[in-house]
Amino acid sequence: MNTTDAGALGEEQAARYLQAKGWRILERNFSAPYGEVDIIAQDGKTLVFAEVKTRAYRAYGGPLMAVTPAKQKKIALTAQSYLKAKGLKFDSIRFDVLCVLPQGVEHVPNAFFPPRTTL
Repeated sequence: MNTTDAGALGEEQAARYLQAKGWRILERNFSAPYGEVDIIAQDGKTLVFAEVKTRAYRAYGGPLMAVTPAKQKKIALTAQSYLKAKGLKFDSIRFDVLCVLPQGVEHVPNAFFPPRTTL
C-alpha cells in the first residue's frame, strides 16, 4: 500500500473515531490556497480543525512531530479561509491532531495554538 492509500485509510479511521465520540463531521479535505485541513468537525459548541497523521510505527517522535510549525501555520490559515467562506460562528475553535497507528487512534486535543495574527 502506498502512502496516499494509507493516508486515506487513516483519515477514514479518524473520521469514524470522531463520529463514534458523537462529533459531527462538517468537511473532509477542505482546501484553500494555503493548504488543506483533513477533518473539520463539531464537538458540541466547539469547531475543531483536525490534522490526521497515519504511521506504520512510532519513530522520530511519532506522527505528532510531523505537524511542524510551518504545517500549523498552513492549517490555521486554511481554517481562517474556511471560517470566512462559511460565515460560521462557534463558541470556541480548537486544533487537534489524530495519530493513526496500528494500535489505534491517539487523539491529541489542543495539539497546537496558532499565532493570534493568524485567526
